Amino acid sequence: MSLQDNLARAETYLAGFRRTGVLNHIGGDSVPAVSGEAFETISPVDLAPLAHVAKGGAEDVDRAVAAATEAFKTWSRTPGKERRAILIKVAEAIEARAEEIAFVECLDTGQALRFMSKAAIRGAANFRFFADQAPTAEDGAALRNPTQMNVTSRRPIGPVGVITPWNTPFMLSTWKIAPALAAGCTVVHKPAEFSPLTAKLLVEIAEEAGLPPGVLNLVNGFGEDAGKALTEHPGLKAIAFVGESRTGSMIMAQGAPTLKRVHFELGGKNPVIIFDDADLERAIDAAVFMIYSLNGERCTSSSRLLVQDTIYDEVCAKVAAAASRIKIGHPLDPDTVVGPLIHPEHEKKVLSYFDTARSEGATIATGGEKAGDTGCYVKPTLFTGATNDMAIAQEEIFGPVLTAIPFSTDEEALEIANGVPYGLSAYLWTNDLNRAMWMTDNLDAGMMWVNSENIRHLPSPFGGTKASGIGRDGGDWSFDFYMETVNVSFPRQMHRVPKLGG
Repeated sequence: MSLQDNLARAETYLAGFRRTGVLNHIGGDSVPAVSGEAFETISPVDLAPLAHVAKGGAEDVDRAVAAATEAFKTWSRTPGKERRAILIKVAEAIEARAEEIAFVECLDTGQALRFMSKAAIRGAANFRFFADQAPTAEDGAALRNPTQMNVTSRRPIGPVGVITPWNTPFMLSTWKIAPALAAGCTVVHKPAEFSPLTAKLLVEIAEEAGLPPGVLNLVNGFGEDAGKALTEHPGLKAIAFVGESRTGSMIMAQGAPTLKRVHFELGGKNPVIIFDDADLERAIDAAVFMIYSLNGERCTSSSRLLVQDTIYDEVCAKVAAAASRIKIGHPLDPDTVVGPLIHPEHEKKVLSYFDTARSEGATIATGGEKAGDTGCYVKPTLFTGATNDMAIAQEEIFGPVLTAIPFSTDEEALEIANGVPYGLSAYLWTNDLNRAMWMTDNLDAGMMWVNSENIRHLPSPFGGTKASGIGRDGGDWSFDFYMETVNVSFPRQMHRVPKLGG
């Protein structure tokens, strides 16, 4: 379809939001904030208003937690086989509305349709995968010794809070919510205030597919109000959060008095390391894809390009040439690769690094400026001649901005790669097996890909080290967070009980 066709279809999907706004969803009902307050969400395409959004606060969170607590009484005891059947229906319902989800997400976030067209499909895949684990989620092990048999099992931890970010919000919401529901937990979800629309679609889709009211609740609002009330609430047993490292630190402090379990997927400053024995064409394609797709607004983007000095100039020239050819445009244009950044506040942050780069002595090989006069468009950018002590090499910019740093030896590459506060992911390109083994043994990152871009495998663990987070998502690791392991000990033979006082 053409851009004009897509814009017309998008308007039909936005009509409901424009008419009623984005309400909270608590105990099966769509409701305004208790205070009656609302805020306006805008499209980064042209800064035009999209909808009014309920501005939730402590009272709204109280109501949502109460609904989640009541629903937990039955949902946690619903057999896993029945939970599976419901969650499979949710996945099917997501797939049936895939275009609607994608179009709304494009206008809400600025992400290009070529990437967001897969958002609903990936979200449905998350529900299917974790639904299939629901029947065995409680299973444990039998541990025997001569005198005892210990039987372990897992139980859902209780109502939990989920706080999701503004980059690919629908997919990341399902990534957190699906395993929680499969485990038997109930959820209070607070989406990012910059991108609230598809969170409302998700809860409506889920309940229409058969999810009982109160199992998934939605409270919109800002971090200092709704978010803080969520993280401090004594009725929630855990908080799963995706977002900035600094915010994660605040959430940990807010949840400490109630001893909340926390799971954090935080920032990254991820290296793609290219040695001179690598398949350069594939390595360059992967590096370009991992920083300029999704507008560079993803935690696993390869935002540092570490290149062996023997091929540094060649690689940088080819990356710059590719970046300069990338199409910038309206996110609903099928040909667009880079759309607008999420919000003027974030655009201002990303643009500030161009002056920083110049002041630090780096060269802007391509990009380095705003694109167009309207919206939040920024040109794909490459910094060259950088060193690892520069702010552009240390700080998460979270945009279509790549910093290229040369290295000479394996040891130097490792030192540069590990020399940042973050440790989420790393990408290594070499045809030397011994080097690949040594590097991956010593890289301080939670996830590493050798001769590959980021290809996700749902049963594998996802998460980082250092300031990149706490805990792991994916496979059984998700259930470890949302469930409590218990042990029951049975005697296998009579034993002498110690006798005191007699």
